[in-house]
Amino acid sequence: MQYIDQIREDECFLCDAIGAESSQDAQNLVLWRTPYCFAICNRFPYTNGHLLIAPIEHKAELSDLTREELLGLFDAVCKMQLLLKSVMNPDGFNIGLNFGRAAGAGLLEHLHIHIVPRWEGDTNFMPVIGDAKVIPESLSALYRRLRQALEKDTGRG
Repeated sequence: MQYIDQIREDECFLCDAIGAESSQDAQNLVLWRTPYCFAICNRFPYTNGHLLIAPIEHKAELSDLTREELLGLFDAVCKMQLLLKSVMNPDGFNIGLNFGRAAGAGLLEHLHIHIVPRWEGDTNFMPVIGDAKVIPESLSALYRRLRQALEKDTGRG
């Protein structure tokens, strides 16, 4: 809810991140770029390793994407899931999209796919009674680990 509460109607953090120079990728937590989409670490993760995959173009619906954009988006989802699996060794994943506030979307106009690593017993009482989440690794440390693995895998990131 923290993210949903702080976003302004006229801003898109995804467009801001992908529109910045690639030299700013670490600061913006942009993990990977392709001609059609990019992967970014979620600043307000459900669990450690929560990534967002979004098209480069600011589009709200899957039906707004070209065939190439759609295939590129889901190819990136597969690649990032494999990356998370190799680096973090989760027991499972939640992968999904939220369209509309009623579905939980915090950013309505730039579609994005959530990849959320899950571990057996990863739910606890903190989010329920304390409106807090315990994330065991800092975003910057996780970003560095994922970038290193990605660069090793592809030779360039």
